[in-house]
Amino acid sequence: MELRTIGTSGLRVSVVGLGCNNFGRRNDQDDTRLVVGKALDAGITFFDTADAYGGDLGRSEEFLGRALGTRRRDIVLATKVGLPLSPESRLHGGSRQYVITAVEASLKRLGTDWIDLYQLHRPDPLTPIEETLRVFDDLIRQGKVRYVGCSNLPAWQVVEAQWISRQLGLERFISIQDEYSLLVRDPERELLPMAAAHGVGLLPYFPLAGGLLTGKYYRDRPLPDGARLNVRGTHYGDRFINDRNWAVVTDLQAFCEARGKSLLELAFSWLAANPGISSIIAGATSPEQVEANVSAVNWTLTPDDLKEIDRLTGQGKA
Repeated sequence: MELRTIGTSGLRVSVVGLGCNNFGRRNDQDDTRLVVGKALDAGITFFDTADAYGGDLGRSEEFLGRALGTRRRDIVLATKVGLPLSPESRLHGGSRQYVITAVEASLKRLGTDWIDLYQLHRPDPLTPIEETLRVFDDLIRQGKVRYVGCSNLPAWQVVEAQWISRQLGLERFISIQDEYSLLVRDPERELLPMAAAHGVGLLPYFPLAGGLLTGKYYRDRPLPDGARLNVRGTHYGDRFINDRNWAVVTDLQAFCEARGKSLLELAFSWLAANPGISSIIAGATSPEQVEANVSAVNWTLTPDDLKEIDRLTGQGKA
């Protein structure tokens, strides 16, 4: 498994990471152990979760911590803070008051003394970013956190945070998570150029667009029961299934078939071809999915391939 640094930090992670949002929700503890075990055996070193994943009370963190056991020291463990832990909770955000409490709870659930990458899950309009950066800096100095990052912040807010960190001598964000895939290329406008200029690593999530880029689904066939695009409450179907995306997927499938490759391979290898991407965060509900994701990153795309992909996804120059 290829290892990459996150931005200009010294933190190295596997190019394919494991997104742990299914743990405690679609995966029970036994299933979680199987998925985590396969990920470790496959060379995945980056595990990304959040205190809000897995339903109430941070079950994803709990399940992941138990599944890792003594292997925790072998991996880069990332979690996030900021979202409410239940629909009824009024406690969330990036305030000092909340973060200090939340990090202790995450450490306990994960069964660890430190978090390798602690991330602000989304912008908090009620808390100045300086306050969040100061408490993150304190956590690093206390040894509870090694690095800090963010998720879902627009490029201008990341730049503001980097400037404040530099001016005040605080630890800076080394990473940002955002949605990025062959079907959602919005980060190319501002986020990717910003990340390159400021030494921030991009950690893309939803690399398979909720499953639409797995190559398992076709426009003229009904989605099977249990498919992520069919799961109630996730809104993946509403988000990804539309005429434009089906047309792009059909063209990309033809592109892959002509080269003897799969759409899954294209989805991962296209992201991995971008040096600004540190690790592709891919969820999995079974060991077989983990194995497929890891194997899918080995296609070396040519410059001509990349130009054709741009054209097929509507990104080519007129």
